[in-house]
Amino acid sequence: MMLNGYLTIMINYMNYKNILVTGANGQLAQEIKEITGSSNTKHNYFFKSKENLDILNKEKIEEFIYKEEIKLIINCAAYTNVDLAEENPNLANNVNNKAVANLVEISEKYKVFLIHISTDYVFGSELNQTPYKEDNRTGPTSVYGKSKLHGENNIIRSNLNYLILRTSWLYSSFGSNFVKKILELSYKKNKLEVVIDQVGTPTYANDLAKFIFEIIERKQIKNKKEIYHFSNEGVCSWYDLAVQIVELSGNKVKVIPCSSDRYPSKVKRPAYSVLDKTKIKNDFEYEIPYWLDSLKVCLNKINK
Repeated sequence: MMLNGYLTIMINYMNYKNILVTGANGQLAQEIKEITGSSNTKHNYFFKSKENLDILNKEKIEEFIYKEEIKLIINCAAYTNVDLAEENPNLANNVNNKAVANLVEISEKYKVFLIHISTDYVFGSELNQTPYKEDNRTGPTSVYGKSKLHGENNIIRSNLNYLILRTSWLYSSFGSNFVKKILELSYKKNKLEVVIDQVGTPTYANDLAKFIFEIIERKQIKNKKEIYHFSNEGVCSWYDLAVQIVELSGNKVKVIPCSSDRYPSKVKRPAYSVLDKTKIKNDFEYEIPYWLDSLKVCLNKINK
């Protein structure tokens, strides 16, 4: 009887994980933190920013993972300023590539599962007419995209169990993003010019955070070595998104469509960058919200 009780305790203990979430000041990590804080999860989450755990410092990372017996890492840390990455290629490569290599090496040593957040920028800028599948050919043209692809390859070449989650047009009530910027400008300007010739899908970071949280809780990540795409359902241009932000906020600013030539950039952004989510919906039997529905939820949260 005592042996059975002991085994039950050990099995339950093994089902509880100590989880490290990097990039704690970012949009996605803050959404995960809010979800876990209001849940009854048995897992222990450690949220760490660069200031209190720099993932470029391999010794510190290893010390923390060993001491806290971390069994799962959600790597939300990234250098995401696409334009500035062209001027700071070393910084982008350090965070998006070298730091990931550190996490991979240490995770292999301690048998840690890695969930890594990546981007649609790993694909090229050629004219694409259909949503990108996970196995489509990559070919990034930007420093940011190349650094993120190098990070992915560090994981793929390893012996780790992992999930790489590519996402696009991420926004949240936390941090700085397109949705909050348009909302802010809509209170200050009479008109806004927004590009109409770049099409993709917005991703509400809370939806992605919920997905990550739920597949961990459901124990659906065991033994996986997969790349998945996650964004909200549907397709829109930046102009379409801006129009909805303004209309839903009740502001009267006029939103005018314009060509991307109106805003010259060192980075050639794809005209069509929609992610195919068939694989993730089938493998996890997961329903992903429509982008406009999620936008309404986020704006209501911001307004509160």
